[in-house]
Amino acid sequence: MHVSIKTTILAAMALAASPVSAQELDKVTFGTNWLAQAEHGGYYQAVADGTYKKYGLDVTIRQGGPQAPNGQLLVAGQIEFYMGGMSTIDSVKEGIPVLAVASIFQKDPQVLLAHPDAGYSDLASLKDASKLIMGKDSFFAGYWPWMKAAFEGFSDDKYEPYTFNPAPFIADEKSVQQGYLTSEPYEIEKQTGWAPKVFLLADFGYDPYSTTIETRQDIVDKNPDLVQRFVDATIVGWYHYLYGDNSAANALIKADNPEMTDGQIAYSIAKMKEYGIVVSGDAETQGIGCMTDARWSDFYAKMVNAGVYQDGIDISKAYTTQFVCKGVGKELATAG
Repeated sequence: MHVSIKTTILAAMALAASPVSAQELDKVTFGTNWLAQAEHGGYYQAVADGTYKKYGLDVTIRQGGPQAPNGQLLVAGQIEFYMGGMSTIDSVKEGIPVLAVASIFQKDPQVLLAHPDAGYSDLASLKDASKLIMGKDSFFAGYWPWMKAAFEGFSDDKYEPYTFNPAPFIADEKSVQQGYLTSEPYEIEKQTGWAPKVFLLADFGYDPYSTTIETRQDIVDKNPDLVQRFVDATIVGWYHYLYGDNSAANALIKADNPEMTDGQIAYSIAKMKEYGIVVSGDAETQGIGCMTDARWSDFYAKMVNAGVYQDGIDISKAYTTQFVCKGVGKELATAG
């Protein structure tokens, strides 16, 4: 009897010391907002290298795309986390209980592109463009109202719709086209042999958080430990992706999105580092994912001034800083 009890105790101790089993992992689905790419690299990294499992999570990445309803699935309770932005301010206005719990991008990668010899020196000088080739839905709801409020001389009469075809921009040396730092400049250079001049709007005062992690208020209230583990593991995944061996993550990205190329991935990673998209500002001292009340309030004030939002929205319901700015994974920034 004595031996039996001892054996039972030893077996229990061994079980307690063993890695978390698959049955004990919390199943979580994370929905992205577009097709798999390097800009989602940290999430894929945390899957590929086991970081999520280390934090007790079994994470499924649900790829986004033109018709993917991932944002609606979050609201409907069918997924736990979503890759969003500061649009949670709109959610507050509409009474939808979702909020941002981390911001992976400190800078929004939205850019305006010009020909290298067009003579434009800064964002304000782009008012002299022959035409502004921009997507109405995304552009006019965000940084275009801000540009008109922040700089003199911009008007709607130069607007031409952006159809994701760079030919009109390439043909007109004085035109300006919207783009994403990590995609359009790469494609234009491939087609023409010259690199367009890039104006990152975040460096001229348009500074929303971007690529945030959104979840529902009920998850934050009922299971804050789950939220903290997902945020922490994602942050570690991003450090490993940017500064470590990201080959396994890139393989997963290409498996989800077969049209993605090694060249595009390498370009995107280089530009994210060069422009401080992920690691800059508060993230340099307090870690990837950091958000502050001051930054949220300042951006909201700018958008009120630009007429995008009405005054009086309780933006404290749009986000929480309780899960970030703790320096998680900071030591990994010098690795690799």
